[in-house]
Amino acid sequence: MAYQTFRQEYLQVPPVTRAYTTACVLTTAAVQLELITPFQLYFNPELIFKHFQIWRLITNYLFFGPVGFNFLFNMIFLYRYCRMLEEGSFRGRTADFVFMFLFGGFLMTLFGLFVNLVFLGQAFTIMLVYVWSRRNPYVRMNFFGLLIFQAPFLPWVLMGFSLLLGNSIIVDLLGIAVGHIYFFLEDVFPNQPGGGRLLRTPSVLKAIFDTPEDDPNYNPLPEERPGGFAWGEGQRLGG
Repeated sequence: MAYQTFRQEYLQVPPVTRAYTTACVLTTAAVQLELITPFQLYFNPELIFKHFQIWRLITNYLFFGPVGFNFLFNMIFLYRYCRMLEEGSFRGRTADFVFMFLFGGFLMTLFGLFVNLVFLGQAFTIMLVYVWSRRNPYVRMNFFGLLIFQAPFLPWVLMGFSLLLGNSIIVDLLGIAVGHIYFFLEDVFPNQPGGGRLLRTPSVLKAIFDTPEDDPNYNPLPEERPGGFAWGEGQRLGG
């Protein structure tokens, strides 16, 4: 009974969020079980381009460190904001969502050539948080019950939290920078005088991921209601 309930809930998670979070959890489990080591996963340009270990372009986004507070914190934020984006502003646009993943991953990999970062998954999570926060500017956030602020400040609050924990903020800055580039090209520039859409999802992605019909009875998780945990909980202003 418990297995069937879990399976039903698992299959209700939208496909991109389900695939990415599952890959992250399975990668971490494989490391914990010593089936693989982080040295086989981390981002290393020399090993990628000279020794053709191409898998590192993907695996460095899947490992968030050993199981602990940092891992759980990142998984919660990754799952929540990835799902709210996919069920919110990307509802019915799976191909566009996949293209955002590819575009963000490409930019982070490019920037990763110039900064000393070996795992980029946390930066990718910050990118997702940034895009969601800019598309929901009037949501009030409650961070651990200590701070109340509007959603666009959330990535900066997370960066401050990382700083308090003694972590490098380069990861957060990279995620914010890539998230801002995507948001500007997708949401801001097309609405400017003389602007236009520079990011266009390839037709091959649309053919693979977009379904021709949408279920009118589907009830997605509201994008503007993070809910469920003390950090990141929000509500509409005036609501």
